[in-house]
Amino acid sequence: MTVKIKENKPSSQLQDNGTKSTHHSTKNFKISDIFVKILIYFMLLTISVIVIVPIIWIVGAAFNPGNSLFSSTIIPKNFSTVHFRTLFRETDFPIWYKNTLKIATINMFVSVLLTTSAAYVFSRYRFKGRKFGLMTMLILQMFPSFLAMTAIYVLLLQVGLLNTHMGLILVYATGQIPYNTWLAKGYFDGIPRSIDEAAKIDGASNLMIFRKIILPLAKPIIAFIAITNFIGPWMDFILPRLILRSADKKTLAIGLWEMAVQQHNTKFTVFAAGSVLVAIPITILFIYLQKHIVEGLTKGAVKS
Repeated sequence: MTVKIKENKPSSQLQDNGTKSTHHSTKNFKISDIFVKILIYFMLLTISVIVIVPIIWIVGAAFNPGNSLFSSTIIPKNFSTVHFRTLFRETDFPIWYKNTLKIATINMFVSVLLTTSAAYVFSRYRFKGRKFGLMTMLILQMFPSFLAMTAIYVLLLQVGLLNTHMGLILVYATGQIPYNTWLAKGYFDGIPRSIDEAAKIDGASNLMIFRKIILPLAKPIIAFIAITNFIGPWMDFILPRLILRSADKKTLAIGLWEMAVQQHNTKFTVFAAGSVLVAIPITILFIYLQKHIVEGLTKGAVKS
């Protein structure tokens, strides 16, 4: 009868094997982690190039003396401001610019006022029809705005607001209420209700709580809503084309498009110059409100 005796490996050898396996797994983890980072940075770089290169090209075309975008270079060989002079001397660009700036500014303030008020009510009060109202606003966002074009036109015609800036502002401001109200409500829900209760104990009214407590704490979401509602009128073409008829009421989108079409698509460098000027007020507003947006992002990172 033979007896097989198992040889036990020394503890030092076991420790060496465990150390090797741990080191091997750590090495594989580091390699995969580096690969993921390289892939992420490559995607970010690719997206940045796709976004930035056309912008630089348009800016370069605005300062090129020619009329063709294809013959323009990113860095102008012969720097010229002739297209900007053409805009101000041969077109109604100052009128278009003034109209668009007025519409965008009023729309921004009206939208922020309506949106924050509605969001505060839905966030802090419980009343009959609250859930139905929230669901209705959410469902309305599923339908494209094109479906309401005919109704908007007829409604503005009946109330005498067709071919007026006020009619366009009302359409912009009220059309953004459902989506922006949902955004602002979600942010207001994150503000503790204990702050409201403490203010009420001190004798503050609901309006005072909203104006002096909620709004200062909600600066990040208010800044986001303000920027998005300010940008809208600068970029929109369909609604102004439908509502505005007079030459002195046109916005930049209509004016620049008609200018390019009337010149048989040979003035795209002038169009590029107008696009560069459009970006100026949007950039200024974004720089001014950027600190509030960044503040909101950092708060979210700390909370998470």
